[in-house]
Amino acid sequence: MFNTLKFFVRPKLTMRFNCFLIIGLICSACMPKYYPAGETITQARMTNNAYLTNDGVQLPLTRWEPEKPAAQAIIIAVHGFNDYSRFFNQAATFLQQHQVLSFAYDQRGFGGSPNRGLWAGKETYVNDLHVFVQTVSRQYPTTPIYLLGASMGGAVVISTISHAQPLPIAGAILVAPAVWDRSSMPWYQTALLSLLSHTTPWMTLTGGSLEIIPSDNIEMLRAFSKDPLIIKETRVESIYGVTNLMDLAMSRSEHINTPTLFLYGEKDEIIPKQPTLQFLQKMQNVNKPDQQIAFYENGFHMLLRDLQAETVWLDIVDWIKSRPVRLSSGADQRALEILSN
Repeated sequence: MFNTLKFFVRPKLTMRFNCFLIIGLICSACMPKYYPAGETITQARMTNNAYLTNDGVQLPLTRWEPEKPAAQAIIIAVHGFNDYSRFFNQAATFLQQHQVLSFAYDQRGFGGSPNRGLWAGKETYVNDLHVFVQTVSRQYPTTPIYLLGASMGGAVVISTISHAQPLPIAGAILVAPAVWDRSSMPWYQTALLSLLSHTTPWMTLTGGSLEIIPSDNIEMLRAFSKDPLIIKETRVESIYGVTNLMDLAMSRSEHINTPTLFLYGEKDEIIPKQPTLQFLQKMQNVNKPDQQIAFYENGFHMLLRDLQAETVWLDIVDWIKSRPVRLSSGADQRALEILSN
């Protein structure tokens, strides 16, 4: 997740870290290296367990298909930083019972995809999602499609739906989206990130010493920490890349033209409240249809996997089936109270 990004908030550095800085300054200047998509060589398509991109890369794909009758809606779920498609397993299993078909693929550099641990660049992540939506739409032309992005996945969804070229989707669900852009970061954090990314971009950070609680679901967090497909040591250039993505997402807040459900936990220690409120203020300043916001008083960053996750899942079902609607949890009323103060 974003623990590695939070590492930069600490103003005091360890001796080992100081050594890395000195080495970096002595080294010749480097540049963050990305591993973007190649040229188009085929038409993108889905198999039972893979998303074959138009440059021929196979990204692991999971689908959760409801039993008959046919699905009434489709969700394409986009995972967060250092996570992978399994993040949506419990939510998707629940949604199956409500006739929702879900898809989730491992984005490039994450999970079981190629170039594990390497950043593909914000343009590639946005394009992959854009093409995948079109691929799903061709196969299910009459079923409404919703994009769901969690954390970094939320930033990818924002950057995709705000693009000038419209997508065949019915709406977007943003779950604690990564909108912590540089303008709201401490100056020393952005300065240090810039220094490291241009001197020692290959260096990896863990953020393991930080006292950050991403969820109140301790059993889930233990399994999460043992999962071999979760990236636990993050390259500095990847942190630099995801920060660029967050900058882009914040800058596109006023260009969201699709119905949107925004979900945020008030105990989120990964994406701070200040930039989240800033994003919402910009999004609301533009008169757009069907924008609904929900704040969960006891919610953490991993809202879809918290102990109260089923409450969030039910709100998603409510919104998909009959928006605009007062959410059964009352989290939308909680958001109205906070945003009106």
